[in-house]
Amino acid sequence: MSLRADASRCGGVVVELEPEDDKDARVKRAKSIPGSALIYLKGPKFLIYVSGALSMWGDRMWHFAISVFLIELYGRNLLLTAVFGLVVAGSVLLLGALIGDWVDRNPRNKVAHASLFIQNISVTVCSIVLMLVFSYKQWIEQIWDGWLTVVCYTVVIVLADVANLASTALTIAIQRDWIVVITGYNRGHLAGMNATMRRIDQVTNILAPLAVGQVMTLASNVVGCGFILGWNLVSLIVEFIFLSRVYRIVPALSLKPPVEDVDEAFLESTERRFHGEGNASEPPALTEDNCNMSLHLKEMANLPLCFQRFRWLLSTCKDGWRAYYRQPVFLAGMGLAFLYTTVLGFDCITTGYAYTQGISGSLLSLLMGVSAITGLMGTLMFTKLRKAYGLVNTGIISSCLHLGCLLLCVCSVFAPGSPVDLNLLMPYINTNSSEVGGMASQREKHTYHLRGGSNQPLLPDRSSIHWTNNTLLFDNDPSDTVPVSYISIILLFLGVITARIGLWSFDLTVTQLLQENICESERGVVNGVQSSMNYLMDLLHFIMVISAPQPQHFGILVIISVLFITTGHTMYFLYARKAKRKHRLDT
Repeated sequence: MSLRADASRCGGVVVELEPEDDKDARVKRAKSIPGSALIYLKGPKFLIYVSGALSMWGDRMWHFAISVFLIELYGRNLLLTAVFGLVVAGSVLLLGALIGDWVDRNPRNKVAHASLFIQNISVTVCSIVLMLVFSYKQWIEQIWDGWLTVVCYTVVIVLADVANLASTALTIAIQRDWIVVITGYNRGHLAGMNATMRRIDQVTNILAPLAVGQVMTLASNVVGCGFILGWNLVSLIVEFIFLSRVYRIVPALSLKPPVEDVDEAFLESTERRFHGEGNASEPPALTEDNCNMSLHLKEMANLPLCFQRFRWLLSTCKDGWRAYYRQPVFLAGMGLAFLYTTVLGFDCITTGYAYTQGISGSLLSLLMGVSAITGLMGTLMFTKLRKAYGLVNTGIISSCLHLGCLLLCVCSVFAPGSPVDLNLLMPYINTNSSEVGGMASQREKHTYHLRGGSNQPLLPDRSSIHWTNNTLLFDNDPSDTVPVSYISIILLFLGVITARIGLWSFDLTVTQLLQENICESERGVVNGVQSSMNYLMDLLHFIMVISAPQPQHFGILVIISVLFITTGHTMYFLYARKAKRKHRLDT
């Protein structure tokens, strides 16, 4: 007889006793909520996110601040900034393959720690040098007839370039290699981590320059240097601890396939070519190629050690570019690189053009914030599309969306209020002075210059400047000039802002394709060459602007940019067609 029957028969109160199994399950569920959160906070994903956020925040602050510092040092002239940009782009272009090869050849923890240490220490030392230069600039300019100043400028640019190279190595190691291993090669988890890292990058891209810009504006350049110095020292310690813990709790990170040495592989392949794979008794045929090969090996052996090392570096670079070319995702990577040749982004070029068209600095800041939101929307769209349609189809959809939005930018070239003069494409046709005068008046009709005389410095006093991300906000906005029409500039920024949804979704697609399809032993060198290609195409867009610097030329630059972007997406379409055909054949 049950307990319920006994209790009711004796006139007692029936008490429902909860089964022990249900009680234990309920307690476990109650404990699992904070327990799961604690496990996640101690897990490798969260540690990578925090480490990446600290690194990205420091990078964004430094990239913004160094440009401003160089302008201030050289009498508010853009020469040092241009030299710095050229050095950074050229160094990554030349050394990208070597950096990637170094990442492949060394253990993951040593690569991450060395890159982290070199990057933060370079920024720290550079900040100290800048603080000394800003504090004792007049005294330094009097030493060695001003040559000490040149030495200081050189040291600053070199240290900043070293920091950028180390940052490139750290990005390749963590975002292109570690993440793949941490997710266990799970495509869904990999897409989620890639999207989260990109969201962090989008947020820091807006907030970090604003933070350091406020410090520099409210205090001074010296205080700004000290703020960056302190941030990098703290970030160095935290990132080192977090990355070390991730390396310990993910045993797969310690397992790395050895990279076959280039020289040994070359000698072994040569020996096999001479002696045959399976027929050692048969002597090789004496040909001109064999003779040249043996002479080449003898010449390498007779070279001094420094020349041998130099030839090894050249061989490594050549092999890196060859490895990049033979990848199945070569066309997708090239397509992404072509997207860097554009003026349709929120950099100093586009924002500067908008300023000449009567757009205020406060409105530009608001538009940049909206663009960051659309960029985050692109990362969310990527994860949804990948689940629904697959990775390759996600790239196709993102490409079509990107190109469709950029059509608004093309329409802005011919819309009312556009300062473009297509006759500039044929400068030798219109030689009549009256026509030239008409062109000049047409330019002045749509262009709004800064106040001041012809001898006005490039930048006004610091009291009238508010520094933001890639934008100079002036107190004396050209509000007294009213443009003929705002239709052109509205279409331009509407296209640029909405296109970022497709752009960042496409970027994440190609990034994951590179992660999934490149073998582990070549992951570093191929991504290093990809970085070189990105910088090369970025250099082309600066050359475009140097060749056509006037606001009247901007419409032509927009059309050229859209052509480059269309070429890039066409390359991806060719890759997608090839990948789908291969998939059908395999199935």
